[in-house]
Amino acid sequence: MERITLTRTERSPEVDFDFASGRLVLRGESYPEDAAAFFGPLLHALRGHLAETQASPITFDVDLAYFNSSSAKALMNLFMPLEDAAAEGRPVTIRWMFSADDDVIQEAGEDFAADFTHARFEMIAGVTA
Repeated sequence: MERITLTRTERSPEVDFDFASGRLVLRGESYPEDAAAFFGPLLHALRGHLAETQASPITFDVDLAYFNSSSAKALMNLFMPLEDAAAEGRPVTIRWMFSADDDVIQEAGEDFAADFTHARFEMIAGVTA
């Protein structure tokens, strides 16, 4: 699977999906005009990677200072196949990064974390996008 890198814009996050190393990163702010168009190719590539490889570990660093509701739905759409892969035995870690004084992003991460039983979901305070 080809590596996907996108430069951060005013409305969309930096993306670095390095499938070969198992390291996925979203960083910045996310409120693209068309979240489905932005996140759709990422979801498609992630699903393709999961189908092509079986046991390689995946770490997904999410370091967003702000995201809108359509981005939240897109994030959950990215998280769901990772949770499924973890349920099948693949080591998956989602690292939710937030500024220590940002209760909104922290609570959003806690809400996401509540939906996981197989993937490891780490809350990491003190990091800013």
